[in-house]
Amino acid sequence: MPFDKDKLKKKDEEKLEEMQREIDEHEESAEELADDEPAAEAVEEAPEEKDELAELKEKLAEDEERYKRLQADFENFRRRTRQEKEELSALVVQNFITELLPMVDNFERALAAEATDAAAFQQGVDMIFNQLMEVLKNRGLEVIDTKEAKFDPNYHQAVMRVENPELEDDTIAMELQKGYMVKGKVIRPSMVQVVSN
Repeated sequence: MPFDKDKLKKKDEEKLEEMQREIDEHEESAEELADDEPAAEAVEEAPEEKDELAELKEKLAEDEERYKRLQADFENFRRRTRQEKEELSALVVQNFITELLPMVDNFERALAAEATDAAAFQQGVDMIFNQLMEVLKNRGLEVIDTKEAKFDPNYHQAVMRVENPELEDDTIAMELQKGYMVKGKVIRPSMVQVVSN
């Protein structure tokens, strides 16, 4: 069963409200009894009434204690959840950086090499780029495809309109900057030229 923090929080809040209502009711009962005590001085209290008052006071004390415990438990839960979230976030960042470290090593090797063979240097940079893109794809990165696509404001940002009688209106004529999505959510739209005849 998946963990649903909102349901648990709502349930805790409802329980706290219910307990507070009970406490308020008991306090009102205790206040009413306390208000009746001066009148009761003239008339001797029955033993049953004394027992009932003592029971109410004891129940009120128990309810207050339970309320305080529940409130402390809820605060501990919130603190623990916040701490776990921070630890998880740090772990995700650590794992991602660990995956990027081989590329840092390759860049250092490329910078340390003599710049006599431009083709070898270009090939090395291409290999590092492919390695980086593989790591990012494994993390959910997707390139937004604009080849022969229609303009869609959800995925593309039109920065220029051009005339091209060979293409239909709203067709992407050229991609000026690649766009990316992570697990289906656009993090940067493609910057494009759009045909407008």
